[in-house]
Amino acid sequence: MVRVPSTPGIRLLPNAITVLALCAGLSAVQFALLGNYSMALASIGIAAVLDSLDGRIARLLDATSKMGAELDSLADAISFGVAPALVLYVWHAEGVRIGWVASLVFAVCMILRLARFNTLLDVEQPPYASEFFVGVPAPAGGLLALMPVILWLEFGEGFWSVQWVVWIWAVAVAALLISRIPTLSLKTIKAPPKAIAPLLVGVCFLGTMIFLFPLIALAVAMTLYLAHIPYAVYRHRWLAAHPEAWAVPASERRAIRRRSGQRRLGLRPPLRRRVAGAAMRSLRIPPRNGEHVARAPRNLNGGQRRRSWRRIGLRQRDK
Repeated sequence: MVRVPSTPGIRLLPNAITVLALCAGLSAVQFALLGNYSMALASIGIAAVLDSLDGRIARLLDATSKMGAELDSLADAISFGVAPALVLYVWHAEGVRIGWVASLVFAVCMILRLARFNTLLDVEQPPYASEFFVGVPAPAGGLLALMPVILWLEFGEGFWSVQWVVWIWAVAVAALLISRIPTLSLKTIKAPPKAIAPLLVGVCFLGTMIFLFPLIALAVAMTLYLAHIPYAVYRHRWLAAHPEAWAVPASERRAIRRRSGQRRLGLRPPLRRRVAGAAMRSLRIPPRNGEHVARAPRNLNGGQRRRSWRRIGLRQRDK
């Protein structure tokens, strides 16, 4: 990847995007206080998009800095920890103390998750660890916590808007934030060249759905994110048990997985057609008395025929 030489003006761009994400997160609280929950949700979504851009732009422009890393963690804590907790409290607490307790638990767990993420950056990890997050990342956790608000805005009242369901859901998402459950990192996913055209069509379809049905598209995206967690756990365990697959492309990993599956089931690779046909001819049942069975024509070259017997590991029967 070509890096652009950084200048003082360019080095400010990633930090400026981080500050915009912070402003978007704080604006979500202001919209919630005004009762405009659609704009509150949109503000946190914008903060998530900006958060995914600032780090990539900083690496592209070679403008990474320790200040930018600390500022990014602070913005994530406010935009995806404090802001969603306050939006949930303003939306459905109605002065109930348990609601404030659940909001505090969610905000504290988000901050603990970000603190652990920063400490893991200085710890040596196996090569495959870069493909996973430890626990649910901050933007996904903030949007997952607001799932009851998304469903309420789209479908109205339901079991998802009951108070005790909302607070149990917030605490459950907080537990996912500080858990050790591995989740996939989209930063390391690489698409093969033949999949670029279908992916562009999928992006077009996704963009259309976001513009026409934004709340339904967001709810489906969050549901699919939760559904991928079992696969992420399986993939993490498989990679931990197969060091030979750490530094190979995806196609070779599939071959390793197939071979390990065949060994586990006690299967062997299928014989080639030529060898299999010779083996079947060697296992023919001898004819009974008075019966005539057509035999394969003998090879005039006896040496070549003996070599074919040796190739399949059999010895020719003495006549």
